Amino acid sequence: MDFQQREALIKFALKMNASGINQGTSGNLSVRSKAGFLITPSALPYDQCLAQDMVPMSLDGKAGGVRKPSSEWRFHRDIYVQRTEARAVLHAHSPWATTLACLKKPIPAFHYMVAVAGGVDIRCAPYAMFGTEKLSRYTLEALQDRKACLLANHGMVCLGDSLEQVFSLAIEVENLARVYVQALQVGEPECLPESEMRCVLHAFTTYRPE
Repeated sequence: MDFQQREALIKFALKMNASGINQGTSGNLSVRSKAGFLITPSALPYDQCLAQDMVPMSLDGKAGGVRKPSSEWRFHRDIYVQRTEARAVLHAHSPWATTLACLKKPIPAFHYMVAVAGGVDIRCAPYAMFGTEKLSRYTLEALQDRKACLLANHGMVCLGDSLEQVFSLAIEVENLARVYVQALQVGEPECLPESEMRCVLHAFTTYRPE
């Protein structure tokens, strides 16, 4: 059993809820493993989880262990298959990102830190029912050349090269969503031109944003 990975998964699932970006068992978290990936279980509160409750899954969609995998295992699996650089995937119903998702609003380049998600904006995938192949397909399309996206009427998805990185990215996306919603209460923010965002993206390849 990949005990350290399982313990790390629980640790960051608890941090996800403690940070306020997720509530109850509504989100899910996974990490790539030697045999495929490990994912949080369905409908089991994170503060009740033990290492053996984390669900091992193969990349052909077969689950092992003693628990059922999260109902969103499909887009986790498909992200790992399509995005070989992904080492961790986080899905949350964070309040501000979900507010925009319910309005089907992407996050434009109103702030240069939008580039932290890998592109000139943060897309919003069309709505599809949770756990479906259609939702997975829409998610992959919205994540093309990106590390994060919103899911219409649902929440957010992020990918990263570690649990630490994907958690930090989710926090940043939620903060960007909050500031964008606040800015919209005053007026329409003036967005940065794509040429400037391309410069920021290039700078981020050698400079850690702060």
